[in-house]
Amino acid sequence: MGNHISNMSYDLMAFNPTAAPRSRTEFMKWYNTQSEWEEAHSYDDPENVLSPLKDWLMHFMKEFPAMNGPCAASDDMIDDPHVTSYSMGQNVVYCAFAWSLAEPAFKKMKESTKAHGVGFFNVSAEDGEIVFPDLEL
Repeated sequence: MGNHISNMSYDLMAFNPTAAPRSRTEFMKWYNTQSEWEEAHSYDDPENVLSPLKDWLMHFMKEFPAMNGPCAASDDMIDDPHVTSYSMGQNVVYCAFAWSLAEPAFKKMKESTKAHGVGFFNVSAEDGEIVFPDLEL
């Protein structure tokens, strides 16, 4: 899966395709701005996420529960590798998975973002793929 940027977690991002630029260069500038997390709200509450991304997130969290925030997994799940750290912006959801789940997380996220009509970005891969519902960069 390419060279990895972070050794801490396996990171993928879903995004609202109407909010993101279509060229890789412009997308990466937009991604860097989004990942400064400067929106005026907490980043652990799905209520701040705009649809259709929010619809995808609520579905996805059933299999990969949130580590924190109002939808956090129960304390008895703390050791479950499926528990995932999410950073939720209005148009992006950044997911930090356990490395042990890199392959299933990648597969599930790529399939589910496509099914929900939202974008997918492989953050952890060097030159990671950027997938819009109708376009792959």
